[in-house]
Amino acid sequence: MLVRQILSAKPEQKVLAVAPQTPVAEAVRILAEKRIGALVISSDGRRAEGILSERDIVRELAVRGGEILTQPVAELMTRRLVTCTPGDSARHVVEKMTAGRFRHMPVLEGDEMIGLISIGDVVKGRLDELTMETNALADMIRGH
Repeated sequence: MLVRQILSAKPEQKVLAVAPQTPVAEAVRILAEKRIGALVISSDGRRAEGILSERDIVRELAVRGGEILTQPVAELMTRRLVTCTPGDSARHVVEKMTAGRFRHMPVLEGDEMIGLISIGDVVKGRLDELTMETNALADMIRGH
């Protein structure tokens, strides 16, 4: 399964992005409201400058306390992004996520961000693929 297939199966394909100067409290509100685990940080909505995950926020809360809620997201975001392309395989993506111990990955076409996939999206895609393969094999065995 390819990343483009995973993206096309997502019910919501729009990437939620916030500007670097957005207060962390606003990012927390969006994460909770949308029930998502990460936001892309982007000045123009097309180029990813960083990513802010729930883990980033919790880690900094533990170290610096509630004062981080007034800080801009640029202060907490992960700047060294690991990305993928629509043509990458789900297996390749899950290997990158597992090795890097992160759960969200921006999808880029050239320099432009076209999506964001999570480990859950990749696992769901892989399970759907395995189900189709299993059904096809069962049909072959039954002679259909």
